[in-house]
Amino acid sequence: MASLPDGKMTSITEVTDVYGVSRNHMVKIINQLSHLGYVEAIRGKNGGIRLGKPANTIGIGEVVRALEPLTLVNCSGEFCHITPACRLKSVLNKAIREFLQELDKHTLADMVQDNQHLYKLLLTDE
Repeated sequence: MASLPDGKMTSITEVTDVYGVSRNHMVKIINQLSHLGYVEAIRGKNGGIRLGKPANTIGIGEVVRALEPLTLVNCSGEFCHITPACRLKSVLNKAIREFLQELDKHTLADMVQDNQHLYKLLLTDE
């Protein structure tokens, strides 16, 4: 949606066709993104979907935090008996923090701006 011209909408069907994902899965994702304000979904004859806010205000880290479970392993004492002595837990937590810090440096606009290769891949027969 960030690659669309301003004001242009697309549909879930168009998105699933371009990305080759299941419509059912995409409906769930769009619903989550819409609920979070990243996507605006408009029902009806002239409806469709588009970004709910400017791409340059949508942080990649912010979206990942909102959509992805970032716990790599369950370290609770109920599931792991070495939790009190485990050093892996702190390494994994540091890795997640650094991963998110890197993602926080980028916006959705950064992913599409001047990305001619992406535009060619997304080109459809309209």
